[in-house]
Amino acid sequence: MPFLRLTSIREMNSAEREDRLRELKVELSQLRAMIRAGGALENPSRVKELRKAIARVMTVQNEEDLGLEGRQ
Repeated sequence: MPFLRLTSIREMNSAEREDRLRELKVELSQLRAMIRAGGALENPSRVKELRKAIARVMTVQNEEDLGLEGRQ
């Protein structure tokens, strides 16, 4: 799964962003559970990518809530 770009996140509507955020959090929790169970990850850098993607989505949501859309 390719990681999210800021432009694609901004193009999503609010409901799509919430769904995507939920999917990313579930995937991250599954990877963390696998790590704690002692399993080897196929792509260890995926954890970092997921954390950054979650932060990007949350940032765009917060900007929208504060009325800062389009600012950079």
